[in-house]
Amino acid sequence: MIFPTVTGENLEGQKLTFPADFAGEKNIVFIPFERWHQNDVDTWVPLVAQLMQEQSTLRYYELPTLAPGNPLSRWFINSGMRSGIPDKGTRRVTVTLYIEKQLFCASLQIPDETKIHVFVVSRAGEVLWHTDGPLTEEKGRELRRAVG
Repeated sequence: MIFPTVTGENLEGQKLTFPADFAGEKNIVFIPFERWHQNDVDTWVPLVAQLMQEQSTLRYYELPTLAPGNPLSRWFINSGMRSGIPDKGTRRVTVTLYIEKQLFCASLQIPDETKIHVFVVSRAGEVLWHTDGPLTEEKGRELRRAVG
């Protein structure tokens, strides 16, 4: 499976297109659909931080995925997220996607938007691993294997 081409703007205002702009040899990608999904993403953050310290070529991205909406609602959502994330490094890797979610989800075999989805993606865009939901011990072991 190949990660679909999508474009968004990070919370620092930089336009990025994926998979072309994935900076790591391997990239951990979180796809949340709802505001409350951040709690599930946060369960993964300590492990991801540890893995990134162990592997200098590993990167992570959070791609909140929303329907296109209008420019005013996009500005309001992005401003709210930006104010809630004081760390510039985190804002750089948080890239909001305002896209047709149905096509995106179908291309990544995401059956619904009830949970976060976590992927490991190569720099070339090949999906190497996928799971959903909050971190568990088993998922942590699988992620470690996936990033090698």
